[in-house]
Amino acid sequence: MTTLAIIVLATALGGLVSAACAGLVLLLPDGARARSLPFLVSYATGALLGAALLALLPHAIESAGPGGEHAIGAALVAGLLAFFMLEKFVLWRHCHGEQWEAHTGHGHGHGHHDPHGRADQSAAWLVLAGDTLHNALDGVLIAAAFLTDTSLGIATAIAVAAHEIPQEVGDFAVLLNAGWSRRRALWFNLGTSLAAVIGGVAAWFALRPVIGALPYVLAVAAASLLYVAVADLIPGLHRRFDPRSSLLQVGLIGVGVLTIALVEMSAH
Repeated sequence: MTTLAIIVLATALGGLVSAACAGLVLLLPDGARARSLPFLVSYATGALLGAALLALLPHAIESAGPGGEHAIGAALVAGLLAFFMLEKFVLWRHCHGEQWEAHTGHGHGHGHHDPHGRADQSAAWLVLAGDTLHNALDGVLIAAAFLTDTSLGIATAIAVAAHEIPQEVGDFAVLLNAGWSRRRALWFNLGTSLAAVIGGVAAWFALRPVIGALPYVLAVAAASLLYVAVADLIPGLHRRFDPRSSLLQVGLIGVGVLTIALVEMSAH
């Protein structure tokens, strides 16, 4: 099987599996879903940390060759800053939109009798647009990893799929809140997941001619996974601080890291 075929298969399966698993989580009763989600996030956190620190960064440093460590470190820092600024922009847009609704009366509680008004519909389409872009970037990340090493690609695909499940659950919640049926929400989420295939194929064609840039692409990819784990997922885990939940979280983070470590070990 060619590298391109493997990239297409990995990106397609990862997107479809994460969307399908998120759909199954939504079928759980509300209480069970609320209890299970933090543990899915814990496993995803471990998988992201493992993929970034045990797989992507070591391969990036090795590929850069002697004396390339500082350049890889700079790419990692630049990636972290870029994702920080990107999230700042998204948060600013969100807050700006809420302020606009408050001033113009287009938000909830300002004369709209339709419980699924334009604000909810706009949120649904924005979530889908953002998810499509996110999945396309995930495809680029997975392709860059496969172009470097097959085991690295597998580890990266697992980490990406793991963190997509809790995110997809949140996306489903937004779509259902906008009045969409479960079936329609599932089909649209499956559709957006295919953007990963497009991103993966585009990266395969774009990155092969500039193979020397791959170590730095891997460093930025590691920054992406680290940022999601540390800035987005871990703070949410701190909301539950009882001893039992904390031990389960630590254990599942360890299982996530171990999953990536086993994939890496099996290839060497």
